[in-house]
Amino acid sequence: MEGHNSSEGREQSCLNRTLAEVVVVMVPFPAQGHLNQLLHLSHLMTSYGLAVHYAGSSTHNRQAKLRIQGWDADSLSKIHFHDLELPSYDSLPPNPDNSNHFPRHLQPLFDASLHLRQPVCQLLQQLKTKFSRVVVVHDSLMATVVQDVHSIPNAETYSFISISAFTFFFNSWEKLQQKPFPLDSDIPKFLPSNDGCFTPEILNIMIQNRKMLGLESGRLYNTSKVVEGKYIQLLAKLSTNNKMKHFAIGPLNPVQMKSKNGKYRHTCLEWLDKQETASVIYISFGSTTSMTDEQIMELALGLERSGQKFIWVLRRADTGDIFTGGEVGKPQLPEGYEDRVKNRGIVVKDWAPQLEILAHPSTGGFMSYCGWNSSMESISMGVPVAAWPMHSDQPRNAFFMTDVLRIGVLVRDWTRRAELVPFTTIDTVLRTLMASKEGEEMRKRAAELGDAVQASVAKDGASRLEMDSFISHITR
Repeated sequence: MEGHNSSEGREQSCLNRTLAEVVVVMVPFPAQGHLNQLLHLSHLMTSYGLAVHYAGSSTHNRQAKLRIQGWDADSLSKIHFHDLELPSYDSLPPNPDNSNHFPRHLQPLFDASLHLRQPVCQLLQQLKTKFSRVVVVHDSLMATVVQDVHSIPNAETYSFISISAFTFFFNSWEKLQQKPFPLDSDIPKFLPSNDGCFTPEILNIMIQNRKMLGLESGRLYNTSKVVEGKYIQLLAKLSTNNKMKHFAIGPLNPVQMKSKNGKYRHTCLEWLDKQETASVIYISFGSTTSMTDEQIMELALGLERSGQKFIWVLRRADTGDIFTGGEVGKPQLPEGYEDRVKNRGIVVKDWAPQLEILAHPSTGGFMSYCGWNSSMESISMGVPVAAWPMHSDQPRNAFFMTDVLRIGVLVRDWTRRAELVPFTTIDTVLRTLMASKEGEEMRKRAAELGDAVQASVAKDGASRLEMDSFISHITR
């Protein structure tokens, strides 16, 4: 027995020594849904005893720390934050536009972020002498920023795919002139187009970054094989680099929320405590979407007409610097609206604790734009969606949620994205999701999938094993 214990002790000692010789550097893209995912991953990796450095601008590091949910302060203190300097850029107000909802007001920030190449390289040069291996995990939109990694002998890169494997696969598949293999009959043939999803400026950034992809040692996906195993396999099959490894390590967000009491608990959660199970729909369009005043009025009337209980997060999109971006005009509601709905609805006009809301037993639906971060949070908490995509990867994520996973209903077809969605349509969708047999079946499927996803991150679950495998790989 003594010999066995000393053998275990030597193995643990070797593992600890290996962990101490490896450093991980996170390089996020400076938009909320991207910052958030890599900060969640940073927390997960520190739990393995690894040194993790998070490299972003001071503004966006502060933003990421301020808005992170599900982790305690002790966990945050284990991450080394590097406040890198961005060149000055215009922090413009959002411009609601039904023809293209892409947050074009953030373009000056996106352009400025590409100038992080030199400070990131300097950080890597410092770390390469202190550790035997430097592991760089970068948002796929920051591939040009980390391109100098390939000149550092003891460094390797892993691109983080911040969108669904489903959307990433089809976006990659469609670019191929010749298809390398046939797709099975159960793979969808007709998806929403990418028309109207992006601006020419962001497409140019995506093209420049795509040129740098393919040389990395692996790819990380914020998804679970129980959700997208088929598409992870297809992406591995599609890869021209046979040595590249694919790890489905999501969901990255915590799936068990610690309950908070007292002054730190948001008032909307106290209101939720008093509601019946699965009786409330949560409405949020994320940090990069601003609706027109006309559309806000229709949504308000649809909510009122439906008779459903709700928590509605009503705020303008983030500016490039949320701390000094200037006052953005507040969205307006119909006169007397909040008084009329006060017995069954709350309008939140600041940042809301989304994870805690989705995890609450009183929440029975989520009207969502279907950004992948929000989609994975919804899936992991077993909450069905009323899908209302606005831009970027959202139309295809929405299709995946409604037509593939069948855990949601579409608010409006992507081909009609420039049209005003009338309150009558919103009323119908809300009643379908929250008060119909069809909605009840969606809720059941969502709950079953949520249970499977939560099991996948537990000990011996599919995602936990993938994460263990990734840690073993980088500490080999």
